[in-house]
Amino acid sequence: MRRIVILAMLAALATAPAHAACPDLAAIARFAQAILERRSPPPFANLTPEDGACVQQQLVATFAQPMGDVVGWKLGLTSPAIQQRFGIDRPLRGAIFFGTLRAPSGSEIDAGFGAVPVVEADLVVRIGREGVESAGDDHVAILRHIDQVIPFIELADLVYAPDHRPSIGDLLAINVGARLGVVGQPIPVEASPGFAARLGAMQVALSEGGREVSRAPGSAILGHPLNAVAWLARDLAREGRPLRAGEYISLGSLSAPQPARAGQEWQLAYHGLLDGAAPAVTVRLR
Repeated sequence: MRRIVILAMLAALATAPAHAACPDLAAIARFAQAILERRSPPPFANLTPEDGACVQQQLVATFAQPMGDVVGWKLGLTSPAIQQRFGIDRPLRGAIFFGTLRAPSGSEIDAGFGAVPVVEADLVVRIGREGVESAGDDHVAILRHIDQVIPFIELADLVYAPDHRPSIGDLLAINVGARLGVVGQPIPVEASPGFAARLGAMQVALSEGGREVSRAPGSAILGHPLNAVAWLARDLAREGRPLRAGEYISLGSLSAPQPARAGQEWQLAYHGLLDGAAPAVTVRLR
């Protein structure tokens, strides 16, 4: 059976463009298989960012088989502290799948959903109208191209064994840890200065079992959540790839990764985003 799985992965990977510096397809297939089997694979040796992006491109082709079509993007390293730790001045991007956004708030998820499963506070937006690249850094102009803000608990997979400190190439190779998540009720967007201000000033509180674990303002993501949209639009535009209507963007973590364990009940609330009650999303881990 394992040989059949590897052969199937190789067939999928063979359709992706190859790069001279990229690890060979068989090595990537073994790497992908370990991740899908929720095992920590040995990291590739001396993986440069370019090599890591190459591995990611081919890994995504494999992950799309069990997780469904790619439906958008995930951003990582969106806080200055994390960027300083890794010695870079920009976020990283990966792909998210239909399976990443399939589970609604209140779902019960297997706590062992990954090799190194973690829970993170996040936020998703949906592109409603193309052309966001033309908005630049104008938050209200960006909002004109977004039709939904969606509460999102990310269930990420850090993949590597705890004694391995990943490089930028390593993080890109694991698709920036994208795996699963739980989505709350979509919030219609107002393309107004007030809505933009609330996105930046809101307090995002992550709680487990009724105990608050972390709290951060929306501005923890690159100074404002919409700055993440602007960065992604520019990054993709350099490759001639626009953001398309209907695509989702996981904007980045608003909390440190929290170990996922069976029996936990997580809640994420966005205080100050709307008048009245704070939008929230919940998940139970079994």
